[in-house]
Amino acid sequence: MANLCVVSSHTVNGVAQLHSDILKAELFADYVSIWPTKFQNKTNGITPRRWLRFCNPELSHIVTKWLKTDQWVNKLDLLVNLRQFADNPDLHAEWESAKLASKQRLAQYILHVTGVSIDPNSLFDIQVKRIHEYKRQLLNILGAIYRYKKLKEMSPEERKNTTPRTIMIGGKAFATYTNAKRIVKLVNDVGAVVNTDPEVNSFLKVVFVPNYNVSVAEVLIPGSELSQHISTAGMEASGTSNMKFALNGCLIIGTLDGANVEIREEIGEENFFLFGATADEVPRLRKEREKGMFKPDPRFEEAKQFVTSGAFGTYDYNPLLDSLEGNSGYGRGDYFLVGHDFPSYMDAQARVDEAYKDRKRWIKMSILSTAGSGKFSSDRTISQYASEIWNIEECRVPKV
Repeated sequence: MANLCVVSSHTVNGVAQLHSDILKAELFADYVSIWPTKFQNKTNGITPRRWLRFCNPELSHIVTKWLKTDQWVNKLDLLVNLRQFADNPDLHAEWESAKLASKQRLAQYILHVTGVSIDPNSLFDIQVKRIHEYKRQLLNILGAIYRYKKLKEMSPEERKNTTPRTIMIGGKAFATYTNAKRIVKLVNDVGAVVNTDPEVNSFLKVVFVPNYNVSVAEVLIPGSELSQHISTAGMEASGTSNMKFALNGCLIIGTLDGANVEIREEIGEENFFLFGATADEVPRLRKEREKGMFKPDPRFEEAKQFVTSGAFGTYDYNPLLDSLEGNSGYGRGDYFLVGHDFPSYMDAQARVDEAYKDRKRWIKMSILSTAGSGKFSSDRTISQYASEIWNIEECRVPKV
């Protein structure tokens, strides 16, 4: 079907620069040699009307105040002018106040739908998207499990020096996708233990957000401070939730995959928590795994063993964890490189913890995230499609 589409279409485009590069270099390389000008890139975008102006009125008001115009709603690249105020203490105070208001609203929502009380003063760490092994919610929850185990091993004084964190995971799993369903259950089972542990629950909460949809996203995204976009490099075409989070001043921990690459370029690499293998490295790492050359990080093994110990109930998670074992075979061999990326993921999370303790630095990074999001407007995307692919002109709606 893809071959027919390439042959019959006058233009073929990817939806992020990395995606387009992979299409040209790997999937459709033969066609590129025949029709090199047929292939383009059109990076996805999001509408700032819904994903900032409507869903985050407090932050929207601050942006308008400091830019002295609300034209950014239709010309999102105007956000770049916030950069000149990134060190301004008055903006910092307003920015932090707006974020706290959104976090309090989110905390009320979580209490209402799950019964779990979360602390708005903790770091709100959110991953919401379709549940799939390549999106690696399993990496996220294994990291949370390791964090919980280490907290349990600490003294009360040592725990006081950690960064309190609330981890929220949400999304839907396809009805027959068994491993995705197992991941959802594991998140819920971990939360049931962690959230009722009096030694630890002041420092860590784990929440599965039910029935995730656009309306829920409009509450989650404004209240987010860290968002996880951690797919195996080369497997995410683009993603748009990463753009929504970044626009709202949420920092991203992620791999060089999909639109993450361009977001990092726009907001500044120092404002992005990068980890993991690159798309170019993934094929080699899979081959090395098949040859038995992979040596797991002790922290990765510790997290898996904690699951199989029964710490989170009696459910048999071996079929899920088996996907991370062996060197090859269907559903095995850790095809999505969770084990390979786990140590660099945990190291990146440690950098997050340290950065969050420095409030001035964190707020500046948050401001620069919003300021660097101008490229990711759907207005820009649609305009490029119209002028460079569809060859149509805009049609003004007549005034009534």
